[in-house]
This record gives sequence, structure tokens and C-alpha cells, in this order.
Amino acid sequence: MTINEVRAKYLEFFESKDHVIIPSASLIPENDPSVLFTTAGMHPLVPFLMGETHPAGKKLTDAQKCIRTGDIDEVGDNSHLTFFEMMGNWSLGDYWKEESIKLSYEFITSNKWLGLDKDKIAVSVFKGDSDCPFDQESYDTWIKLGINEERIAKLGKDDNWWPAGGHSVGPQGPDSEIFYWTGQGKAPSNFNPEDSNWFEIWNNVFLEFEKPEDGKYIPLKQKNVDTGLGLERVAAIMQGKSSVYELEGFKDMIEILKTKALDYNETSARIISDHIRAACLIMSEPANIIPSNLDQGYVVRKLVRRAIRHAKKIGITTETDVTTPLVNIVIDQYGDIYPELKEDKQRIINELNFEEDTFEKTLEKGLKEFDKLSDNDISGKDAFNLYSTYGFPLEITQELAKEKSIKVDEKSFNTEFIKHQELSKTATKGKFKGGMVGHSENSIKYHTATHLLHQALKEVLGDHVEQRGSNINDERLRFDFSHSEKMTDEEKKQVESLVNNKISEGLEVSFEELTVDEAKKQGAIGLFSNKYGNKVKVYSVGDYSKEICGGPHVESIADLGNFKIVKESASSKGIRRIKAILE
Repeated sequence: MTINEVRAKYLEFFESKDHVIIPSASLIPENDPSVLFTTAGMHPLVPFLMGETHPAGKKLTDAQKCIRTGDIDEVGDNSHLTFFEMMGNWSLGDYWKEESIKLSYEFITSNKWLGLDKDKIAVSVFKGDSDCPFDQESYDTWIKLGINEERIAKLGKDDNWWPAGGHSVGPQGPDSEIFYWTGQGKAPSNFNPEDSNWFEIWNNVFLEFEKPEDGKYIPLKQKNVDTGLGLERVAAIMQGKSSVYELEGFKDMIEILKTKALDYNETSARIISDHIRAACLIMSEPANIIPSNLDQGYVVRKLVRRAIRHAKKIGITTETDVTTPLVNIVIDQYGDIYPELKEDKQRIINELNFEEDTFEKTLEKGLKEFDKLSDNDISGKDAFNLYSTYGFPLEITQELAKEKSIKVDEKSFNTEFIKHQELSKTATKGKFKGGMVGHSENSIKYHTATHLLHQALKEVLGDHVEQRGSNINDERLRFDFSHSEKMTDEEKKQVESLVNNKISEGLEVSFEELTVDEAKKQGAIGLFSNKYGNKVKVYSVGDYSKEICGGPHVESIADLGNFKIVKESASSKGIRRIKAILE
């Protein structure tokens, strides 16, 4: 089966089991200050795991686009990717462990679906500790399904415990992971989780506890099932491949690189293919991300420049346009599933070519400068100079240093970085860990205030204004929107006045569940509307604002306080950014 065929099979299976198929959410999280990207299938569904009702019901399934950069050093091995798709099925207070495990087992072993060899399956379950008991139900279910006890590993929290969003507090619980033998010959009778021939393919998470700040686990009133099946990993197994880089798309990109390289290296070719593919998917998002020195744009820049460095390393000359043919392959493979790629094709190619040209001009000089410094460990000051003068992200300097068995003083590099008000590696790393939408009183107030701001911007600047991103924490809101010109002081005052006038009216906040068509007919604003399913939540603030949104919101806006714009600036081409506070 191809990647597209595995995805279709999965969704068909769970739809046949009364799950509603929901579309992939954006790669750029809404209203979540803790992450730059959607890092897991559960990420967009956190409000519903916390108790919000989902308009599509209690049994859901999807294939979610994800970006992870925390293990970028492992990209190029047999299984790690920057962009990947996580297939998931969800029970929001409906079925529990036994049914979840039986569904997973049926899908992977039934000849009607994947038809994988039952004798090559092993699993792990939570062994229990002083906080929480052994997961007896999961263990018993696997035994009933015919998995021998020698093939069931009992592991601790480091392996078989899943805190939602990666946080130590909040919803969490044990998980049961499914492994498939990819080694030669018959699978061993005993399961050794440390043996890399056992390939983890599926994770069934059972969110049954909440951990508050005091650290004592409390049983959740609504127990949820959250599962994740790695699409590319399963496709590799179905095709009998030992690496995800042997799959369609990657295989085609690597063949192109082989023909163009003077000193071909497989790992470099894999890194180039992975990074260009990830950059394309990020740049196709409605937020119009382009390579830059901030937030998501900085990640795109790191990916593209690292790809260019590896192209140089394998002898692809500067005159060779390697970006465009690789982009074409990505769009050919994913354009029908994610049509925004086709719509943005030329913009993506233009921006990547511009980034390639810009970096090429300083790459050679930067490499020569690095060689001058590389007799010893690289100081933070020298690493920052390579960044500021030659455009080397820290990761490139670290990679070059590793090749020469020397070190980079990352701590002092970050100090230099912060001095120049750039995005520090430390801050970026923190944003990649994964997280949850804020549910504190302040963050909920700011979430509601963005709705008022959005409507006010439309009234002052025009109907062309559309949300292009939102980032909220307990202290402020940040709102990106489509507009090509800097706002005047008068326009900012008008927006503030409109928002504060509505707050003073004390309008009530309400919601209703509608179809997308019904929502549009009622004039609701659809933020990133391509991600929504048949039924959506539409939140109204009196008769002033009406938006498609998952929530949560305050019940009345009377207690929001005074709304104040503290900064308005450019975010990227045609995108402006407002930072505002509630006093």
C-alpha cells in the first residue's frame, strides 16, 4: 500500500466502526503559546479532552499533519521525520481500554484491512508504581487476543505513560504500545523493547487521571482514549521497506539528488528530502509562513539552510536548481490531500529559491571562516558571528563541529543571541515540547478578546482582514492578520475604542453547533476553515462577533477589563501582527 492508500484504509476502517472522520487541523496551533507547531495528533483536540463537547460527537478519527524538530539530529535514520502524519482514533468519554485495543488489533491483523502477521506483534503496558496501579485491563485484553505473555513488556512511566501535551500536570494516563518485527526471519518468542528490529507503530493512550500542582493523581470524570499510528512507519512495513526514506516521494527525491551529486551520501540526501518536504508543508499553511528569523519562519529557515549545506556537502553545484524539482514531487504526492499546496505552489518555490540564493552567497565564506576557527572548540561569540554574518543557524555550526569532533559553547551563544533580541535556541526548544491550550482565567479572557479584535479590525480596515495566527498566554494576546499596510495611530485608536465599547456593553457569549454551510450563511468567520468537519461550534459575542471556534470563552465580556494595543508590526509579507493586553 502507498502512503495515500494506508491513510484511506485507516479512515475507512474507523468510519465503519461509527467514528466520524475529522480533517487535519493546521500545522500552526491556534491560541497555544507553548508550541510553534502541531506536534501530535492529540494537540488540536486538547479542549475536547478537557471536557469541551466536540460537534462531531464522542468517537472521532483523523490523519493529522505534525511537525517535530526536537530530534532533528536523528532525521535521516530509518524512521525519524520532521513532517509526518499521525493517524488517530478518539473516544471522548465513550469506549475504553478493551474496545480500543481490540479495534487496533483488528485493523492491523485482519486480512480485510492491513493483514499484518500476528506472529510478529509485541506490545507493552504500564507496570504500575507507587502513584498508579499496574494496567491490568490492557494486559488481560492482549492475553485474550492471543498475545503470549513473553511478548508483553511491563514498563514504567518513562515508556508507558502519556501526559497530554507533554506537561507534568493535567490529563494523563498509561498507554499500551504496539510493535512489529521488521528483522529477518521469524520474530523471537521474547519481546526485547531495546531491539531496534521491533518497530513501534501504534500507541493507545488512556487518559484516566488528572495531576494537579500538588502532584496527587485524581481519576478523571471523563475518561478518554487517544491513539496514534505513524502513517509513514506503517506504509514502510506494508511495502516491506526497512526505512521510511524508501517510500514513494522520498525515493523520487533521492533519485534526483543522486543524479545531481558529485559526491553522493545517502544520509545527506535523506536530510535534504526531509527538510524540503517539511518546509513545503509549513509554508502552505494559511499563516503564509516564509523563511525568517522569528518563530515558525525561523524553523523554515533552519530547515532550508541545513538542506542547502548538505547539498553543498554532496557536491551539488550552486548553479543547480535542486529546490524546484523536489517541491514538485512533494506537491504531486500531497496536493490532492492538502490542496493548499497546489494553491501556494509558486509562492513556495519563489520563497525557497530566494532563501537558497541568499544563503548561497555567504555559505562558502562561512565555511572558510568555520575552518579557521575549528582547531579548537567554538566559542559562543564565534558561533554567533557565524550566524549574524554568514547566516549559519546554530544547528549548522553544531553539525560542522560534530564532524570535526569539537564542541560549540551553546550557552554563551544563547547569551549573544538574546542580546540581539533574536529567537534564542533555548526559547525555541521549549516551544517544541508540545503543550496544551491555556485554560486559566486570564488566557480564556484573552481568547475571547481576540474575537472582538478580529471583528473590530474588519470594521476599521476592511473585510479583507483574516486571521493568520494567534498566540495567547496569561499576560497578553498576539494576533496575526492579513493586511498589507502599517496601521496608523488613528486606526489603532479606532480598533481599541470599538473593542472597549463592546466590553462596556457587557455582551453575553454563547455558542451553537451548526454545519459549515449554516455557519457561513449566518456570517460566521471561519478561521482556517479547511480544517473543520461537517459540524462546527460557532461562538457569538452578542450580535457583534460570530466565529467558528472550539472555545473556551468567558460567559460575559463585562469583566475583560480595558483593551489596549501595545504593538503593531509586520509579521511577514502581507501579514501584520498586533500584541495587546487587558488592563
